[in-house]
Amino acid sequence: MRTRTAAVVAALLLTLPAAACAGDDRSREPAGPARAVLPRPQNVQDPAEVPSAGPAPDCVPRASLRPPAARPRPGRMPAGSTMARIAQRGRLLVGIDQNAYLFGFRDPATGDLAGFEVDMAREVARDLFGDPARVQFRAITTAERIPVLQRNEVDLVIRTMTMTCERWAQVSFSTEYLESAQRLLVRKGDGIREFADLAGRKVCATRGSTAIRGIAAQPSRPVPVSTDSTLDCLVLLQQGQVDAVSTIDVLLAGLAAQDPTTEVVGRPVSDEPAGIGIARDAPDLVRFVNGTLDRIRADGTWQRSYDRWLAPRLGPASPPAPVYRD
Repeated sequence: MRTRTAAVVAALLLTLPAAACAGDDRSREPAGPARAVLPRPQNVQDPAEVPSAGPAPDCVPRASLRPPAARPRPGRMPAGSTMARIAQRGRLLVGIDQNAYLFGFRDPATGDLAGFEVDMAREVARDLFGDPARVQFRAITTAERIPVLQRNEVDLVIRTMTMTCERWAQVSFSTEYLESAQRLLVRKGDGIREFADLAGRKVCATRGSTAIRGIAAQPSRPVPVSTDSTLDCLVLLQQGQVDAVSTIDVLLAGLAAQDPTTEVVGRPVSDEPAGIGIARDAPDLVRFVNGTLDRIRADGTWQRSYDRWLAPRLGPASPPAPVYRD
């Protein structure tokens, strides 16, 4: 028994720091106060990688394909068309943001997805199936919007996606369904009114968004920080880990609605027309979706949805006029 005890004691001594065994005074110094480390959302880049601008043909970003003169009726899609394939599947696959208050979010009262962009998706399903409920939503990040279309994992992306000539080279778009511009969300009382007040300070936007480049391009040279979602940017702002959030003003209004200690400020620094993303190899679906957007502009559906979700925060607006290139 003594031999076994001695062996255990020897093993314990071997695990002690050498300084303690040698009687180093530092081993007896009291530890300093522990520093609290603020938790961070996953996948934060600080500073953010600013993507370089890829090759982009000259284009009119808002210009899309004209709807057909005779629109297919629900349940009677043209044989061999993209719409017929979707109808055969029995549901429309749509990539959305489920954390964007007012646009795409879980209604706490019902548990269902709701918001302005959810309404847009349901109207396309109404024209395809005669049933607005036949939509399967997939939550995606900002950076996933183009890849999921290129891999044909969804039929549409309705996620405040800015139409640019660079993106037109990768995917197709509907006509514009919402006007917006890049601005700032800040904490009230911080004294920040414009990008000029953010020299050398941290400004958050989502990875894969046009806002990251917009932040980096400011003459005051703020430091861009990126996250997977705009809601993560709000968390960083609340914690004081960034000084502002910058993205399109319509999304910032949703963040300000969730946190009344914040406010939207600053002059617009960009023009950000939002279009529904569609794969490049589905021009027939582009025309079909544009027909839906034409219908909801004309019959008041767009206005009713806007007035319900966005007007209380953004003020009155009318649907953007369509621009066609053929």
